[in-house]
Amino acid sequence: MSLRKIAALTGVAALSISLAACAGGATTGTSGGDANTVTFRSWSPIEQTTKQMVAAFEADNPGTKVDATIFNYPEYLVDLQTRASSNTFPDIVGLQPGALTQQYRSNLLPLQDCAAKTWGADWQNKFYPIGIEQARAGNPAGDQNFYSLPILVQTVNLWANTELFAAAGATIPKTWDELTSTVAQLKGGNAAPFMLPAKDGWLRNAVFLQIANNVNPGLVYKAESGTDSWSNPDLVKALDYWGKLFTDGIAQDGAIGLDAYPSAVNQFEAGNAAMIPLGAWWIQQSDPTKSQADIPPLSQGMSGYEPFLFPTIPGGAADSQFVGGIDVSLGISKDAANPDLACKVLTDWIAGKGGQKLVDTMNDIPAVAGLTPSSFTSKKQETIWNTFVTDWLPQVKYSRYFDDPKVDQAVSDALAAIATGSQTPEQAAAAIQVVSDGANGK
Repeated sequence: MSLRKIAALTGVAALSISLAACAGGATTGTSGGDANTVTFRSWSPIEQTTKQMVAAFEADNPGTKVDATIFNYPEYLVDLQTRASSNTFPDIVGLQPGALTQQYRSNLLPLQDCAAKTWGADWQNKFYPIGIEQARAGNPAGDQNFYSLPILVQTVNLWANTELFAAAGATIPKTWDELTSTVAQLKGGNAAPFMLPAKDGWLRNAVFLQIANNVNPGLVYKAESGTDSWSNPDLVKALDYWGKLFTDGIAQDGAIGLDAYPSAVNQFEAGNAAMIPLGAWWIQQSDPTKSQADIPPLSQGMSGYEPFLFPTIPGGAADSQFVGGIDVSLGISKDAANPDLACKVLTDWIAGKGGQKLVDTMNDIPAVAGLTPSSFTSKKQETIWNTFVTDWLPQVKYSRYFDDPKVDQAVSDALAAIATGSQTPEQAAAAIQVVSDGANGK
């Protein structure tokens, strides 16, 4: 998140990685080029997965080429903005719902006709409901177009290193009080009890939205839309609990300077942290299509991990709330050289042979129901997969994204200010309110 992810973030490469060679050496890099070549730019799916998806499509469609480049997330945002301003937008782009899609809506082709042509009039029924709901997040009033379609969905949640928990005799925390006591129990060793990569705005927002929805489910989105206030005591409370991660010693020292990818995730996979806030996409670390000898021990078959929901907050909802939605969606440029071919690539990657390759690598959870990995490498891996697909995703009600780009940035900035002590929760709420008022035309 996105992966933000993102969710969302699944692009781990430190530098952008060109896949043109595996795509047949295509040289076009922008829309308006060779009609038999589709250009694709994104931060997700990860490189090895994208290679397999490209190869599957090209093998099934002789004479076509997919020129794909996967960046890490921050570099991708810069590249996309540069291409949008220079009229060199790729044919297919990776997006997130809400803020990112809306930022480039004027560059994008509505996709409902593409979907109906491929899957029929009832095409929306193929997708998990949260994906369809979020795909149009932030559209102007009356605009029912789908400017992107989800390819992967997810929950945001926490992950535990079960080996470290077992060694300490600790149990997975379900409440805030249990979280603080578990962190205290795990301190003193070589591993961080709770590793928080707070340098990344996408992750700050994802953690905050879990806290806010545990304090008062759904209220934060009312504040964004202008039907409630960011100074509502429950939202100030949520901002305060974000701050407690730092002031109460839950997060490690220097958390605000630690990025998620590659720094924090490398530390977590190496066994140097007991807990980390990520999401369903972490299951990709146990990719069954890789040589298992090349996978770190904790990630083999997910043997060293357990996903769990963000602990409840005192005085808030009785149960942890499910936050998540679209991991990555795909949009098609309105200036694509061959929009029909771009549609064919996009829909294949969602639910065709390319989609199966996507699922086989466990890059994240598919946006369409019914796609299952061809194989599992362990019973635990299968159990965790089923937890996401069967138990958690159907219950996801709250989005891990904001709809408006300016509000999204304002919340991210406010959370950083709280983390560094330069703003109180009340001051942060007031600062967000100013931006939110502007976004809502007040």
